[in-house]
Amino acid sequence: MATALAIVGVIFPRVGPARRAFFVRWWSAKLLRILRIVVDIHGARPEWLEPNLVIAANHISWADIFIVNAVRPTRFVAKSEIRDWPIVGWLCEKAGTIFIARAKRSDTAKINTVIHDVLGAGDCVGLFPEGTTSPGDIIRKFHSSLFEPAVVNQAKVAPVALAYRYPDGERSYDAAYILDLTFSQSLDKIIRQPMLIAEITFAPPINATGMTRRELTARAESAIAAILDVPVSQERLALGGSALSARTTHFEEN
Repeated sequence: MATALAIVGVIFPRVGPARRAFFVRWWSAKLLRILRIVVDIHGARPEWLEPNLVIAANHISWADIFIVNAVRPTRFVAKSEIRDWPIVGWLCEKAGTIFIARAKRSDTAKINTVIHDVLGAGDCVGLFPEGTTSPGDIIRKFHSSLFEPAVVNQAKVAPVALAYRYPDGERSYDAAYILDLTFSQSLDKIIRQPMLIAEITFAPPINATGMTRRELTARAESAIAAILDVPVSQERLALGGSALSARTTHFEEN
């Protein structure tokens, strides 16, 4: 944390996007080594500093951000409340996080402009379209409003599937930041594990040019669901949520 504060406070104001991206990737990889999380990369990762790129990923843990950043440095869109968190809020702001006030519809146009400038400067933008975390064995409904900047800016969207496993390949729920876990409890669950494997799989990118945000949302959600081998949200609704309820009950009991 001290290293991160020094980097964003002293180095970031003096260097360009490429150098900032290098430090973000280096620091994220260092943190993951401390946590004993090994990143296992699948699919065709985007080119280094590929322009006009938006990464859309399913969301399991606070560690997801560092998994993505260790592979492709990314400026994530986050709720504006995080900016007010002590130390962490300042760090996120200085590191380039794009804050959005979700309750304000007027904020959408401003975010479109900000993301247009960010993409034009060569930075990658990251989204968690579910808007919340899951245990990792389901996908919650993607919010199409978060894809509006990608449509407006005719960006390329890279769907990314995230999953956590033990070294023997079994799915792990230890990294899941869900239910009523506090951050300290979540961190404790992770560091108690000798090793966790974080799988990050890149689906073929989607060109948002000429697409509506609903079409783009559906394609991104379907691509991630196919990689994780879980139903898309519409299918779960059609099934009445019975399968989801069974899996959630099993997870809570264990």
